[in-house]
Amino acid sequence: MMDVKCSWAVLALTFGMVGLWPADARLHTKPNIVYILADDLGYGDLHALNPASSIPTPNMDRLAAEGMTFTDAHSGSAVCTPTRYGVVTGRYCWRTRLKRGVLNGYSKHLIDPERVTVADVFKQAGYATACIGKWHLGMDMPTRPKGERYAGGEDPIQNGPLANGFDYFYGVSASLDMPPYVFIENDRFTEMTTTNYSATPFPAYSRKGEMAPGFRHEDGLDILTKKAVGYIQEQGRKPFFLYFALTAPHKPVLPHSRFRGKTKLGPYGDFIVQVDWTVGQILDTLDELGLAKNTLVILTSDNASFMFRADKGSKNHVVNPSVQAFLPENHTPNYIFRGTKADIWEGGHRVPFLARWPNVVTPGSECMQTICLTDLFATVADLTDRGVDRSVEGEDSFSLLPLLSGKGDYFREPVINHSIGGMFAIRSKDWKLVLGNGSGGRQKPGGKRFQGPYELYNLKLDISEKTNVATASPEVVQGMLSQFDRIFERTEKTVKHP
Repeated sequence: MMDVKCSWAVLALTFGMVGLWPADARLHTKPNIVYILADDLGYGDLHALNPASSIPTPNMDRLAAEGMTFTDAHSGSAVCTPTRYGVVTGRYCWRTRLKRGVLNGYSKHLIDPERVTVADVFKQAGYATACIGKWHLGMDMPTRPKGERYAGGEDPIQNGPLANGFDYFYGVSASLDMPPYVFIENDRFTEMTTTNYSATPFPAYSRKGEMAPGFRHEDGLDILTKKAVGYIQEQGRKPFFLYFALTAPHKPVLPHSRFRGKTKLGPYGDFIVQVDWTVGQILDTLDELGLAKNTLVILTSDNASFMFRADKGSKNHVVNPSVQAFLPENHTPNYIFRGTKADIWEGGHRVPFLARWPNVVTPGSECMQTICLTDLFATVADLTDRGVDRSVEGEDSFSLLPLLSGKGDYFREPVINHSIGGMFAIRSKDWKLVLGNGSGGRQKPGGKRFQGPYELYNLKLDISEKTNVATASPEVVQGMLSQFDRIFERTEKTVKHP
């Protein structure tokens, strides 16, 4: 991999005119976009990012070799729903009613029907749009006479993906460990939920709830992959945007039987192999149809891995599958970063981010700029020559096209991160300030937000966040607090810091 700040493509781009290549070089002049959002995939799970990993990930490694690796990419939140809101709207989720935690499978819609989404931007530019996989942004289920929401039947679902710019949807309402356990196609359930599922423990962790008789958790990723491949195959000359939101390797950790035993790391390692196979199915399909050269493929994750780093002497996940942890010498799903999914530390929200765009992105290149998953909205607006009015849309989104193409100046505000418990952090260049006194998530101490002592880290010198230098650098703290307050105050009241 090329060790440069950002390695640039060698082909000049002309957006908003005739396209990127001569008209006779491809089917149409607008690039297709396939955005693969894995669920809880750790930075250290990919061999291309963590050479010490024993999990074979040849397809994700291929993406890295053929495209650009962003080594400082972040989800807007350390958990599912908030990050997905940011991907689809270009806006931090804490600006909505959801200030902490996530939605469940029956939650009402989170996205305001009047808000412009990334799918809307694509449709305005003449793209076909599809969301396949995990939605987890709320949708309004049918209700029984007493007002209870339920799944199944022929009644339509309101304010789901179809109401947010997507022409087609096939997937599940939330995480695969949350009822209702039934697939949805467009705005209808595919089956009646006539059975009940009993709760199961880790690694097959799932909550109890309504289930369709034909639903099997271990078949979920295969079914969604088949739908995604089929969607690509069905597209003709019209450019398309496929938002492929995987349900894995999130719990339940249930790899299909053909992947079991592929690693020595138990169900989790085997599930990563299946995720990699899924990515390979998409890449192979693009190759077979002659679409690869005209398609921007992005692979990332909604947050970091849920696996903990076990202490010496503790039981290992490989030995005891009921333990949600690995000893570092066996595997480090979140690489060298502190914390885990849900935490405000880097191990909660630093995620893999690979982008392949033949003839535009230099193969094997690397970018060390700090980016956020909210940046898809502005990138698409830039790509389609539309622009963004941040007073009403994409408030926290900044275009990645200058980084991908090497044309124009790159700018974005400091990135704001958010934990499951509502803890904030701000990242500006090498500095990261945690506006609280703990993880804000699952690692101890959990701490409290906006209570001191705040934590300041120089990530260039201390990537694992071991040494809090807030006391030694008060001017840095004050400068970053001012930056945070300016961004936060757009929709929230001023914070009184300790």
